[in-house]
Amino acid sequence: MKAAPFEYARPSTLEQACALLAEHGHDAKVIAGGQSLVPMLAMRLLAPAWLIDVAHLPELHVTSTQAGQLTIGAMTRQSIAEASATLRDAVPLIGKALKWVGHTSTRNRGTVGGSLVHADPSAELPLVAALLNATLTLRSVRGARSIAARDFFTGPMMTATAPDECLVDVRFPIWEGGRTGSAFDEIATRHGDFAIVAAAAQMTVDAGGTCTRAELAIGGASPAPLAFPDLATRLVGSRLDDPLLRDVAREAAARVDPTNDLQATAAYRCHLAGVLAERVLRSARGDASRLVTERLQ
Repeated sequence: MKAAPFEYARPSTLEQACALLAEHGHDAKVIAGGQSLVPMLAMRLLAPAWLIDVAHLPELHVTSTQAGQLTIGAMTRQSIAEASATLRDAVPLIGKALKWVGHTSTRNRGTVGGSLVHADPSAELPLVAALLNATLTLRSVRGARSIAARDFFTGPMMTATAPDECLVDVRFPIWEGGRTGSAFDEIATRHGDFAIVAAAAQMTVDAGGTCTRAELAIGGASPAPLAFPDLATRLVGSRLDDPLLRDVAREAAARVDPTNDLQATAAYRCHLAGVLAERVLRSARGDASRLVTERLQ
């Protein structure tokens, strides 16, 4: 099939883009990398009257680190983010997640902001954003506003973005301390396919190996990525022994809300959620412990 007819606009400034969104509202869609939107247009799952191309707006390409935050412009290509030493040093988990996103050609066109706004429940970047509770900046003719990632994702391919808003950037907190380990893992039919279930974890330990901060999240098993800050808090103050990690993983899996589809049954997704949650907790612990060992050498 081919896309339904639409009007195409390529604004030269963010202000012009916002004005077009304000004018056309629900009849308009923003196109960035197009790796998700274009196939949906071709299958006529979407039929907007207007496409607003923001790919060349310089305000959406800025990446920086300051005040304990990594800011990534919404139009940053996923391949650029994956290769960035600045990003890798500040928030290593993003690079670990990006390795699972589609294929090289997909990441060469796909954008960080596009993935977040598309909000596929199986997508990797929304899961990382939910885990770290990143802050997203949205812009419209009414001004700019910030929203936490855990409030941004409201359902499958649904976000808190208003029809006249454009995502400008996403700010990830940088965990200071130097002994922070992270891990990302997923199960898919083939590498590059949509994840059946994905999980991510991040934790910081002190010089003695005691956990001082932790986060855990699961994607693909609920209508939106789920973070479990209360369960992660149980890890703080512990030595991260295997029985505790297993208990936390099992309780997280018990809270997911999967459905049956052609890829997997709900029961299988629940099982995978527990397996992957425990796996990433163990891997993040090992990553943090390695950093402790390197500091001591």
